[in-house]
Order: sequence, then structure tokens, then C-alpha cells
Amino acid sequence: MERTCLAVILAAGDSTRMKSSKSKVLHPVANRPMIAHVVDAVSKASISSVALVVGRDADEVAKAASVSGVAVEAHLQKERLGTGHAVLAARQAIARGYDDILVTYGDVPLQTDGPLKAARQGLADGSDIVVIGFHTDKPTGYGRLLVKDGELIAIREEKDATDAERTVNWCNSGLMAINGRKALDLLSRIGNSNAKGEYYLTDLVEIARSLGGRVTAVDAPEVEMTGCNNRAELANIERLWQERRRHELMLSGVSMIAPETVFLSHDTVIGQDALIEPNVIFGPGVTIDSGAVIHAFSHIEGAHVSAGATVGPFARLRPGADLGEGSKVGNFCEVKNGKIAEGAKVNHLTYIGDAVVGAHTNIGAGTITCNYDGVNKHETRIGANAFIGSNSSLVAPVRIGDGAYIASGSVITDDVPDEALAFGRARQEIKPERAKVLRERALAIKAQKKAKG
Repeated sequence: MERTCLAVILAAGDSTRMKSSKSKVLHPVANRPMIAHVVDAVSKASISSVALVVGRDADEVAKAASVSGVAVEAHLQKERLGTGHAVLAARQAIARGYDDILVTYGDVPLQTDGPLKAARQGLADGSDIVVIGFHTDKPTGYGRLLVKDGELIAIREEKDATDAERTVNWCNSGLMAINGRKALDLLSRIGNSNAKGEYYLTDLVEIARSLGGRVTAVDAPEVEMTGCNNRAELANIERLWQERRRHELMLSGVSMIAPETVFLSHDTVIGQDALIEPNVIFGPGVTIDSGAVIHAFSHIEGAHVSAGATVGPFARLRPGADLGEGSKVGNFCEVKNGKIAEGAKVNHLTYIGDAVVGAHTNIGAGTITCNYDGVNKHETRIGANAFIGSNSSLVAPVRIGDGAYIASGSVITDDVPDEALAFGRARQEIKPERAKVLRERALAIKAQKKAKG
């Protein structure tokens, strides 16, 4: 029978070092609150439910943690008396009798399910406590994991370590797994006889061993255990997340010319053989299909780009943009809530908003769909194989038929039938010598003003 597991996520900190008006765990990594990254990680470790220990911004934190279809129950920690005290804020959930208890932190958003599963396996193999550690070339400041004969005998804090113990580079991450059947008894034994008068979760190592229990440790990649306390560390976590995700995408068959300049969201999907040029930013909700090309300096959010389509350079796709196969949205174009059908071209200097552009239609430079009347948005529908001349304004609501031709410089306010030619511009007039007269008049006025000083 599969073992049951409760994940206790500690997210009640005051976040003072973030210098922020909101809880630290609400700050985004890859356009997603860091607490949501943590819940997603634990959900993949086959947990049964989540006990979220909250404090500041409790309702907002609980809402942000409601992801991945996991049952999340919030528990308010009214006082901050150490990590051991924080875990016991979820006493009600722990008392339900899970096989395993995973304890992790809401400000460690790079963690993955691998180390969590390894810790759970340690419990299944007979340990009462399994501490998750990491190896680092810079262990200064971290508690060291001291192991003997395969068991963890102590977590030695830097200030208490001997010179020999300070050479140990296996460090405590703070994450651990606890035997769920013994968890409340072990946690209740944590005391606060220390300089700060706080209850430290790390005391469980000594407590469990004193009761004859087995304590072990498992390893995690250092990067996954990176915590966040301030804006500088948040920026570093963003960098690490981006590096990891870019690497995954490139191994899956995505080409990036300068990957360090491409910024992804947590849900960005890019298909095999897509090409991403430098300085591209993906907001939330983007899917790029196989073989699409995203040229440099483009910004894409809430959009779908089909196979073989091209975007940019210097293009912006806003939410609701949907580009069909082989279509093109070129330089200095913006598409918002617009469907660009197969083979259609929106090449340059154009705004397409609340519109449908039919297959193989050509949209000339400077075309604008005038979708907003100051109160409401209206739709423009352009048929297949139409031609919209440069510098045209299509005033919605309006329909341009299949095969229709809009003359350059037109302002179109009425529907245009299929295969029709539409002009919406004033007739050109020629005034011979008028340019010379206007120029001489302007020069005379300028001279008079100069003479008056």
C-alpha cells in the first residue's frame, strides 16, 4: 500500500529583509509566486495534502499556494518562536496520522521532487528523521551534517563546530522528513533552552537518536536549496531558474542563439526545432509550436504561435494573439486578441486588436484596427486572400470580405463585400506654384518677427 504523506510548508515569516509591502513568498520567480513553485514541487513527490503555515498576508499566500490540484490547508502561526514551533502550528493536520511528514520552506522555490522523494524513501527504509543536505564549496555559515556509519549523528552549527568539523562541506538545507507516526511526540520534545529562546527543528536529530531512532541524510543539488531573503537573492534565484529551464528546452530540441538573453515564464511551452533569437521575453501563457521562429527583441504573453510561423523582430504579442501555421507578424507590430490565420502576413508597423485575419491575407504597413470607441471594444473581421493597403485604418465593427482590396491610406467605416475594391480617402488635388507661395510667406513672417527683436 502506498505511504501517505503530509507536506508542511513554512511560509509565515515577516519577510523584513525583502523591504516589501507583501509577504516574501508572494514575490514571483518566472512570473509565478515562489510559494506556488514549492507547492508544485511537493505535489510531484506523491504527497497526500499540504499544511501551509502562514502569518503575514495569510489569505493571499494561501490563495497563491492553491495550485497543481493539491489540497492545501492553511494554519496560522501567531507567534514566531522558531522552526520547531512553526511546524507545530500544523499540529491538527499532523495528528491525522500520516506515514510521512515532509517539512519544507516557502522561500526555496528551486527545489524539485527528487530530494523530497529520496527523503521519503529514507523513512520507508526505517529512518525516523531524514535530513536533506547539500554539498557546497562555500560552507561557511551553514550547519554541517556529521555522518558516521551511514547515520547522521549531529547537525553542528558554525559557531559550535571544531576546526575539523568546519572542513565538512555537507550542509543542512533545513528541509527534512519525519516519521509521521512519531512526529508529534518528537516535535513536542523540542525545547527552547538556547540564547534566543526559540524551538529549533534541527534538535530533532539529537532527540530521535536519544530515543533509539535512526537518523539519516540525503543529498540535494546546492542550487535547489537556494533560499531567498532579499531582493538580491530573489534576482539570483530568477537567474538560476532561467538557466535551468533554458537548458531543459535546448536539450528538448529548441534552438537559442543567445540563451542568456531569453527570459521564460513558468508555463512557457516551446516545441522542437523552434528558433528563439536574442532578447526575447515570454510572459505567462505562451505556447510556441515546432519550427516557429521568434526573432530578436520580441515580447510575447498569453499567445499561441503555430508551426512555421515567424514573429518579429521587435514584435509584441499580447494575450489572445493566435498565429496560424506559416503566418507572419513582423517588426514593430502588435497583436492583441487577434487570430492570424494560416499564411497571413502582418509584416510591419501595424496594430491588430480584437480582430480575425483570414488565411493568406496581406496586411500593409501602418494598418490599424480601430477597435476601441472610448467605452467598448469592437471586432474587425478580414476574410481570406484580402489585401489591406498601407496606412489603412479599419474602424470596428467592420468586415472586409474574402479577396477584397483596400486602397492604401483608406479609412474604412463600412463593410466591404467579397472581391470588392474600397477607397476611403480624399481625392488628391494639385495646386501649381502654391508650395513656392507658402514658403515665401513663411519666410516673410519669420523675417518680420526677427526684425521686431
